[in-house]
Amino acid sequence: MVSPEQPIRRILAGKCYCGAVEYAVADAFLYAANCHCSNCRRTTGSAFKPFAGIEREKLKIIKGDSELMIFGEEGANNTHCVTCGSLLFSVVRGGAFVHVAMGTLVDDPSIRPTHHIFVGSKAAWFTIADDLPQYEEHVPPSGPRGG
Repeated sequence: MVSPEQPIRRILAGKCYCGAVEYAVADAFLYAANCHCSNCRRTTGSAFKPFAGIEREKLKIIKGDSELMIFGEEGANNTHCVTCGSLLFSVVRGGAFVHVAMGTLVDDPSIRPTHHIFVGSKAAWFTIADDLPQYEEHVPPSGPRGG
């Protein structure tokens, strides 16, 4: 029996395009955003990267650990599938958090992006067409978490 102090957390599945890498992550994301910085655009090949942030220990590689291609250092990197190149997640904040690329989630997370960051360097050919708050760079300390 689960006590009221310990809610049941869903575990979400995620994987790369070719299926060589699969991961499991708790549906306990702390924040989610759409990042328009040039690095996120280049690593995804898209106008922006929708991501959800969570503590690093809440994401586990369940298949294909040897198929990971890591660009960067232990505490700050982009982790891809070596076979298909899919960006799976970014390790941030000195290695304490990961920003899961939401497009790699198989299951629907309970969180949705709440804002756009780095719109000061967004692709000129892309128009943001929603009403979410927009920030030139990172979210100010008084704003929503994420970045």
